[in-house]
Amino acid sequence: MSAELQLLEEWIPEQMEPGTLFVLENAGTMGDAKNPYWAVLACPSCGALGLITRAQFAGLESMICGANNCSAEYYLRDEDIEYRKPH
Repeated sequence: MSAELQLLEEWIPEQMEPGTLFVLENAGTMGDAKNPYWAVLACPSCGALGLITRAQFAGLESMICGANNCSAEYYLRDEDIEYRKPH
């Protein structure tokens, strides 16, 4: 299952709907030097906002929603969000 990724050009938190991505203006300057924070992504299932790293942005690592009531796990694949398949 997948969903389309929506890009937000300007940081307006109120416009962050599920599946919306905003690339940080100073991407790569915060967090771990080897894998810094790169963007903010609204969980495609519940809309909770979370920072994502460069590796997650590139689709190399999965993301798990940090909201108390959601455990969605997904990857970014080009301009799509791909949900992790159950084993």
